[in-house]
Amino acid sequence: MTPAVHHRLSLVSRIIAGAGGGYLLTSLIAMLMFLLLRAGGVARDAALLAPALASFLIYAAIVMAVFHARSAARAWLWIAGASLPVALLLLVLNGGIGG
Repeated sequence: MTPAVHHRLSLVSRIIAGAGGGYLLTSLIAMLMFLLLRAGGVARDAALLAPALASFLIYAAIVMAVFHARSAARAWLWIAGASLPVALLLLVLNGGIGG
């Protein structure tokens, strides 16, 4: 594989990681924020609005981190490594899969 092709594939992989993986991670974090705010006694409308507004900053930070990573593989590992504990914590707080 030529260096130019490798660079293009790496760029495409980062774009997919930033757009798709970043959206997934941002959604998980927003859901977790909602559950934690509700558990803390915050009203439902405020608990919905705060994560929605924060998600814009979170998504931008994740996309920047993906493009700051040394390689596309590290970016994917970072996205997966950050998504897994958040998803597991969501499952625990929400009462399991059928919760």
